[in-house]
Amino acid sequence: MILDIRGKLKPYYVQTLAMIFFPGVKFPEGEAPSPDTPEGTVILDEDEREVRAAVTLRAGGRETAGSAAVAWDSAHGDRDRIRKMAAGEAFMRAGEAMTGIRPPWGMLTGVRPAKVASELLDAGLSPEEAADAIAGEYGASIRKARLAVDVSLAERRVITPEVRRACSVYVGIPFCPTRCAYCSFVSYASPGLLKLIPEYLEALMADIDGVFGVIRETGMRVASAYIGGGTPTILSADQLRRLLSKIREHADGFREFTLEAGRPDTITKEKLAAAAEFGVTRVSVNTQTLNGDVLAKIGRAHTPGMFREAYAVARESGIRDINVDLIAGLPYDTAASFRETVDGVTALAPENVTVHTFSVKKSSDFKAEGRFDPASAVAAESTDYAGAALPDAGYLPYYLYRQKNTVGNLENVGYAKPGHEGLYNIYMMEEVHSIFASGASAVTKFVSVPKEDGSVRIERIFQPKYPYEYLRDYREDGGERKRRALSEAAAAFFGEDPQKEEP
Repeated sequence: MILDIRGKLKPYYVQTLAMIFFPGVKFPEGEAPSPDTPEGTVILDEDEREVRAAVTLRAGGRETAGSAAVAWDSAHGDRDRIRKMAAGEAFMRAGEAMTGIRPPWGMLTGVRPAKVASELLDAGLSPEEAADAIAGEYGASIRKARLAVDVSLAERRVITPEVRRACSVYVGIPFCPTRCAYCSFVSYASPGLLKLIPEYLEALMADIDGVFGVIRETGMRVASAYIGGGTPTILSADQLRRLLSKIREHADGFREFTLEAGRPDTITKEKLAAAAEFGVTRVSVNTQTLNGDVLAKIGRAHTPGMFREAYAVARESGIRDINVDLIAGLPYDTAASFRETVDGVTALAPENVTVHTFSVKKSSDFKAEGRFDPASAVAAESTDYAGAALPDAGYLPYYLYRQKNTVGNLENVGYAKPGHEGLYNIYMMEEVHSIFASGASAVTKFVSVPKEDGSVRIERIFQPKYPYEYLRDYREDGGERKRRALSEAAAAFFGEDPQKEEP
């Protein structure tokens, strides 16, 4: 897409507005005009009283326009925010005229809508006033505004000063038995890379040793651990036992210990027995849909029956909490089919149900084939149904985030029975405390204790993306250089006053 921006606006903000109406578009520098290339012009003009925005969009032989004016009113925040509000409102008008889409989140483009709700609650607004403010200022639907407030209230019950001074651990297993058509991680499921698993596990063990060594240096307590992927249960029962034993060797008594088992076709009694033995408290068994035809078309290697068998194994293991992931708006799915999926899953009574909305991954088969509807009335109907049916079944929203290029400009929501919230999800998404990560593609995130004004410092340290890159580093010196770098970075970030728990 070609954007012409005139005025004091950051290009990234305008790009995020554009992706609401044109999911999956890119913004290559120097792109030449063509009949298939959408274009947008954003003009910002301001004087001592107000800022005015005018937006023109051109696509498919059509042209639409929108305008807005916002006063330099301190109630609207600082001047940069007021400029963004004017541009956002004008873009919403032009985009709706072009596509017929009224974005449910309005001009809210951030990953974490609950953060906006939290800021309003911190300012003294009641939950009802905060929801009205989100709907009024950002043009979000009142349903979405209330969802953001409900999630913020749930987070407040979990996030304590003690939790902020703790940390969590993430361990990545970036391998899958097959590749889903909606996924971008092509190489992780290739036979050549699957052969790397034994050596990868050895490198991961050394990595975990190093990470926990650095955590001890900081003096922080580990509140939660999360083994994710990929598909961690692609490991054999013996391999999984070794991994779990290594983690428990360094720390015990986590408030939450999650195994993202994921694919039902990789789950066995032996693997989940090992998980239970080593203290796993939460396991995900992810079906995405209970429509067998859709499962086959999206590249999943399991059937609805196999999911139910895997779920029964998880329940029989005695692990405290079970999560089930669903995806609304999948190609080939319908709103009626998704309603049946939600009803079928809630009948099993898992402690958590996470409802994702289909996101157009840039390297996926579905993106290449154009198999997605940017507006996706199916996704909207599906998430609306889940948002009503799950609370009726005793689940409350506790976790909320949004991704780029999500159909319908919708969201991902975690629902839980009271007292069974997925803690790591909250800690990670709301940047509550530091996350120390091991494995290929893993990202360590240092988070400081909040200052009096609530602000925090954040620093990220990235592991090599692909398993073969990760192993190359390990082969050089057993991961020692990486461990030293992490230790030095942690010492520099946390300084002379590590985040130890208060006596």
